[in-house]
Order: sequence, then structure tokens, then C-alpha cells
Amino acid sequence: MPAPVPPIASIGVPTELKRDEQRVALTPDGVRELVSHGFAVRVQAGAGAGAGIDDQAFHAAGASLVGREEAWAAHLVVKVKEPQAEEFGFLRPDLVLFTYLHLAAYPQVGRALLSAGTTAIAYETVQLDDSSLPLLAPMSEIAGRLAAQVGAHLLEKPHGGRGVLMGGCTGVRPARVVVLGAGTVGWNAARVAAAMDAEVFLLDHSPQRLRQLESDRRGRLVSLVSSRGLLERLVPSADLLIGAVLLPGDRAPTLVEEALVQQMQPGSVIVDVAIDQGGCIATSRETSHTDPVLTIHGVQHYAVGNMPGAVPFTSTEALVSVTLPYILAIAGRGLVEAVTERPELVSGLNTINGSVCHPGVAKALGLPNRHPMACLH
Repeated sequence: MPAPVPPIASIGVPTELKRDEQRVALTPDGVRELVSHGFAVRVQAGAGAGAGIDDQAFHAAGASLVGREEAWAAHLVVKVKEPQAEEFGFLRPDLVLFTYLHLAAYPQVGRALLSAGTTAIAYETVQLDDSSLPLLAPMSEIAGRLAAQVGAHLLEKPHGGRGVLMGGCTGVRPARVVVLGAGTVGWNAARVAAAMDAEVFLLDHSPQRLRQLESDRRGRLVSLVSSRGLLERLVPSADLLIGAVLLPGDRAPTLVEEALVQQMQPGSVIVDVAIDQGGCIATSRETSHTDPVLTIHGVQHYAVGNMPGAVPFTSTEALVSVTLPYILAIAGRGLVEAVTERPELVSGLNTINGSVCHPGVAKALGLPNRHPMACLH
């Protein structure tokens, strides 16, 4: 007996166009699961190449291999990163878009979504009752681990650094690493840096969060409640400064002003993971995997907006493992029933029918906010 036609009959997976973005929004296993529930899945030919997934694997799983226009013509389009300018023409009122949006950092994308009347659901603002971000967590984990790895690499002299080994050696002090924010990104960055035997200071405004992490603290890792005075003392002495703060949907706060960056030693390194929300270091400017480092005041700034794109095989698998249940819910029940069944999706709604429906996004864009349920009905 054929499967009933669901509220959203087709799901499109376009190839990512953001510079150096190699991830893809679905895996063949994800396609197989969706097809088994009666959905037509359209994957743009070549979409998985960067993640090591060939077209034949998608086809064998039941996907139709299509061109870009046909992938975008689906009822539900799932992506990894925000639409690029050349994709704005595919936005339309009857489209549901499910992807990372980071509209606070990319207001032009927000304007395009509003102008087109597109319903846009952001992975990064889907939030559970305990304030956790289930669709951001795996990418945050990867970005945090990469931050320490990238920082260690850039501290080497041939790569423009001070020539400091993260763990030092017998009789020589290790690198000093300062991590701003003890969320998923910051904790993973601090853990990896500590595992390299660096001297790590993990700063956060929440004593409760630091207390939660205390039992897992390892090596030369010190957790401290953040304050302006503490930043003024620690930042100038940091060999590696990692920015890892997040306000869901809103622009990241600037924690380190330019005057503090000027006090850092030449050849030290900043990795601003918060750059996809505008950055938390005053001197950060978004860079790319192709050209990742900008040197300002003698300090190397690494501020790639899609850090997990450096490891597309790992990050694609991790992403789909958490997004697939939500894709099934949205496609299978329609948006109104999906947000009733999974209320955390309400916070994921960023734009509907020309209105902003997330308070953090509205604040960042300087626009009025409507409650998402009012927009849906």
C-alpha cells in the first residue's frame, strides 16, 4: 500500500555555495529514512562531493538527482549555511527553509527572507526547555575542538606565530590559552587545549555553569568567573585567545576591545568562533578557509564563519544525526503540528510571511518581533 502524501511532499538539498563550504545537509542514510516515509527527496547533483559522498550513493538511497533550480523548488529545503546572494531569487512565500541562518551576522539574508515571505527555521535557535541548543551542539563541539587545534598550528613560527609549543616542554612554560565562554564551544576548546598540556583559563559569567564543569576539569585548566578586570589582566598575556560566547539569535557581545588586542604580544593568536554571530573580539573580521588569517596589531586573527566546514565528513554526519528527526517532523506533520509536537521548534522560527518571529533576531535586525504562533495562524 503506498504511503499517504504528507503535508510537505518534497524535500530539496541544494549544493552549498558559501565559500569553502563542503558540508551537505543530508546523508544517504538520511535520504533513505525520508524516502521510507513517503517523501520525494531531490538532491542537487554534486552536493555531497565535498563531504566524500558521491551522487550514486544518494541515488541508491532513493533520491532524485536534480539541478539547482529543481532542488530549490521543493516544499522544504534543507541546507547547512544561510542562502547566498545568488540564491535569494529562489526564496518564495510557500517555501520552508531549514538551515543555519545566523541572521544577526548576516542581516542582508534576513532582509531577503522577509522580502520573499519565506518561512525560515534556524538550526542555531532551536532551544530545549533546559536552554540547550540541540542542533547547534554538534557543530559547536567540532568548532571548539578545532579552535584549539587551529590555535596550536598558528602559534608555530612558520605559520606566523610566536613559536610557542602548546604544551611547552620540561623546564619551559606551556602556552597560555584564554577561553571566553564555557558553553559547548568554549568547554571543548578548553578541554582540547588542556589535553595538549597548555595553561588554560576558562572564563564565564555563570558560576553555576563553571560548577557543572568542575568535576570534568583536567590538566592545567582553571575556571574563573569573568569580569572586566580579569580580562584586562589575562588577555595581554594570552598566547592564544579563543572567543566562544553565544546569545541565541542575537549578536555576540564585544568582550575584548581593540586596546586590549594592542597589548597582546606580536605573534599571538585570536580564534573568534563567535564570528558567525558578529564576533566577540572588536578587531575580528570574518575570514574564509581559503584565506583564514588576518593580522591586526601583530596578532593573528582566525575568524572563519563556518569552521566545521574544514572537516565536512565528520560534521555532515554529526549534523544530520540531530536534524533528521526535525526534518521528519516538519515534513510529515506540517509546521503547525510539528511545533506542537516538538515545542522547541517554536524558538527555531526566525521569519514567517514577512515578519520576524524570534526576539533575538528582531533585536539584532532592529525590527519588531511577532510571536511565531501568531504568524503561523
